[in-house]
Amino acid sequence: MPWELKTDRPIYTQLVEQIKLMVFSGAYPLGSRLPSVRDMAQEAAVNPNTMQRALAKLEEEGLIITHRTSGRSITEDARMVELAKTKLAQEQISELLEKMRLLGFDQEAILTLINDMVKEMKQ
Repeated sequence: MPWELKTDRPIYTQLVEQIKLMVFSGAYPLGSRLPSVRDMAQEAAVNPNTMQRALAKLEEEGLIITHRTSGRSITEDARMVELAKTKLAQEQISELLEKMRLLGFDQEAILTLINDMVKEMKQ
């Protein structure tokens, strides 16, 4: 999964989001060992301190575990990962709904549009 970093938001928050997506998608399976900070920073083309900050944030959230002698790994707690995944989805949906409200859509129009798009995806 390539790193896609933009200049419109802080890099470390984008790194946090992208690492979360890698965990949620299975690119980093539960319990798997992460590459070193330097390797991850080099791969993402960012400063190692920035990558360290992103990993520290993920550790605070409980998605990453630091082992004193063997680096970092993804948590093995599937429930924690599922909760984090649901929270991220709710945040995304909330942003979408707010934007649609600002565009003048009411609840019924939003639901109709979403249902129509879901039906299209199934085809």
